[in-house]
Amino acid sequence: MNAKPDVQLPAVSVIMPVLDEERHLRGAVQAILAQEYAGEMEVVIALGPSRDRTDEIAAELVREDPRVHTVPNPTGRTPAALNAAIKASRHPIVVRVDGHGMLSPNYIATAVRLLEETGAQNVGGIMHAEGENAWEDAVAAAMTSKIGVGNAAFHTGGQAGPAETVYLGVFRREALEQQGGYNEEFIRAQDWELNFRIREAGGLIWFSPELRVSYRPRPSVKALAKQYKDYGRWRHVVARYHSGSINLRYLAPPVAVCAIAAGIVVGAAVTPLGFVIPGGYLAAIALGSLPAGKGLSLKARLQIPVALATMHMSWGYGFLTSPKSLARKVIASRRPAVLTQA
Repeated sequence: MNAKPDVQLPAVSVIMPVLDEERHLRGAVQAILAQEYAGEMEVVIALGPSRDRTDEIAAELVREDPRVHTVPNPTGRTPAALNAAIKASRHPIVVRVDGHGMLSPNYIATAVRLLEETGAQNVGGIMHAEGENAWEDAVAAAMTSKIGVGNAAFHTGGQAGPAETVYLGVFRREALEQQGGYNEEFIRAQDWELNFRIREAGGLIWFSPELRVSYRPRPSVKALAKQYKDYGRWRHVVARYHSGSINLRYLAPPVAVCAIAAGIVVGAAVTPLGFVIPGGYLAAIALGSLPAGKGLSLKARLQIPVALATMHMSWGYGFLTSPKSLARKVIASRRPAVLTQA
């Protein structure tokens, strides 16, 4: 009996936008290079103006492995970095990885298989938050709980199937080129906005729990608050730019901010009954943190309500205060980027 011939696997380009990533960059790249994938692979790192040793570490990685390349990203903006890396890459499958994301060993092989099986333009999986200290463990628990992020499958898991968006993403290059890549005016929410355009063009976005990327949470309350304020701010821009793209899950944090603020004002100026609303919210996140903190240290469990409140209030505040001038700027940039190689 003749042996079955090997199937030629498509070549893969892994693109990484990095800025101030000295803490995790080497580990993230090593996780890519160690992938259980027999096809050809390259890694293109787009370097922003870092203030730490990121550039030095990237140069070491280039010297150590010929598959690793770098391109400059003088703006430091994530979507510009992604487009620069896409343009500098050359393979038909494009895998997005962040500088602090750790791919599971079979991530690329599984994603390539899912693209073939589903016919999707982009596949992605779970953003598996993992901490390295008590605070980060608390944030990770909040980010993977339904009380923290609602029913977002790429945070909490779920059944494989079509999705509005996925974490990071493994794309067919033609889908990226058809859409002109990422809209560089979207400092945040650029993934959601690109996936919306792909879906509007008839493409399929596919979520699978088989795909898993370890994610390192923000290391402080201040950093987490800024992250979620920016998420809310730019998600409102997406809603203005693409009518019909909002749903009730995204409205919950701004509604909570308004209700709590109103309750405090009423409680202070009219009747103590107004404090029922903020009190009820605090009780809800305290109770909701109990199952989320299962298996964590006492120090981490005690900080989960702080992480939850920071995420909710910052996202809601960012959504409510998102200036309309951002939407006008984005609308003026409808012309897509040019992603073909020079």
